[in-house]
Amino acid sequence: MIVSANDIKRKGISLIDSLIDEFDEVVISVRGKRKYVVLDIEKYKELRDNELELAYLEAKKEIKEGKYHTDINEHIESISK
Repeated sequence: MIVSANDIKRKGISLIDSLIDEFDEVVISVRGKRKYVVLDIEKYKELRDNELELAYLEAKKEIKEGKYHTDINEHIESISK
């Protein structure tokens, strides 16, 4: 669902509350361009948990493949390339 920033100015947070009850996310447009997304806090936590889980799995894979450094200077050199 897309709602304009002007609608939010006029109707306030109650507009967001009613839309979040009906939709998983609300996109706020500013001057006709999509700019922000509002999520229920539980949906946000779920997305954040998934993001962290993916990062954890990627790190485990890189460790298994030997793609890591135990020396800070080696690490800095590898990311400076």
